Amino acid sequence: MRSKALSSDSSQISKERIYVALLAAIQFAHIVDFVVLMPLGPTLMEYFTISPKQFATLVSSYSFSAAIAGICYGVIADRFGRKNLLIFCFLGFIIGTLLCGLTNDFHILLSARIVAGCFGGVLNGIVFAIVTDLIPFERRGNAMGIVMSAFSIASILGVPIGLAISDEFGWQKTFWFIAFFSLPILLASIWIFPHLKDHLREASVKEELLRFFKLLKNMDYFKAYILILIIGTSSFMLIPFLSPYGVKNVGIDAKDLKYVYLIGGLFTVITSRMIGRMTDRFGTLRVFIILALVSFLPIYLYTNAAPMSLFTYLAMSAFFMVIVSGRFIPAMTMVSAVANKDERGTFMGLLNSIRAWASALATLIAGAIIVEQDNGKLENFDLVGYLSMAVTLAAIAFSFVIYKIVQRKQIQEIRNEENN
Repeated sequence: MRSKALSSDSSQISKERIYVALLAAIQFAHIVDFVVLMPLGPTLMEYFTISPKQFATLVSSYSFSAAIAGICYGVIADRFGRKNLLIFCFLGFIIGTLLCGLTNDFHILLSARIVAGCFGGVLNGIVFAIVTDLIPFERRGNAMGIVMSAFSIASILGVPIGLAISDEFGWQKTFWFIAFFSLPILLASIWIFPHLKDHLREASVKEELLRFFKLLKNMDYFKAYILILIIGTSSFMLIPFLSPYGVKNVGIDAKDLKYVYLIGGLFTVITSRMIGRMTDRFGTLRVFIILALVSFLPIYLYTNAAPMSLFTYLAMSAFFMVIVSGRFIPAMTMVSAVANKDERGTFMGLLNSIRAWASALATLIAGAIIVEQDNGKLENFDLVGYLSMAVTLAAIAFSFVIYKIVQRKQIQEIRNEENN
């Protein structure tokens, strides 16, 4: 009997690994689409002759549309099977990305980014909801680390390849590459994922809307949204402008940006797994606080950087990516335990929407603070860095609130199991 149980556990873990790998591939595809626009910043600013504020609008348009779509997704998330929503949104994302590669007009590109954001931005919430559905809490930190390492893999492979394609064939072909690369992932998703309909309930649209607004008033959920809002704001004040600042102020050649993402992503794909394991071993709160405090150093170094060698810049960029992106792993693991199972899809949809709003608003705030001088250099990036540190302190303070909620939820679950 024991050997059968072990065999069953081994089979279940093997299935979990396949699911997590495929979810990471989906994350990879839509993250490359979102992230590659930022290192393309110097190219696009020159191609369209646009200011930092206009570039910030282009970047934030994806996030704003993702945030609005996330709210709509939150209303219907638990009325449809997770797999069906995943396939629908992934297909829409592919179409939107392809549209980005079919224009040479700034305003049409802006519209295409809005379309891509409507679908691609929602994928993040669906993926995390599926991870939470399929992976038990005791292994979820590692799973979150793998799925979130898609950001790193996107940096290692997707972004450098996308930039190389841009350098060789033009920036439009980068979006063609992303769209066509995503097609086999879409087919694999149709074939492999279970339907995931256990959460479904029969309810009218009116009942779902009432339930949706009830969730909005859930104070535990609201506090979880606030934490992700704060963390997202502290990160996206900086991320969209790292490449323009590196080119215009540090003196890095735009064609060398691919190496920044290659090296930085290589380090983060390793450390994301490590951070995930440490989260499971030492606890979400402890790991998050340590990473948040350590993040002050790379934020300061990057936003106050003077001209330097490419080697030094690569080391600094890798340090920044490892620590700043790593903060989300324990934070998302902590927050994932706040939602009830039958409300998880809606919760994750709203959470993703809040994160998108945070990134969009933070980008616009930074774009308003940063000024391009007559010589092309960007001014006030150091002020944005100090503001990011202040927001990170607020995130640390608020993480204690979320941790107490998670502890209370876990005690309630244990009591419910004992009563049953």
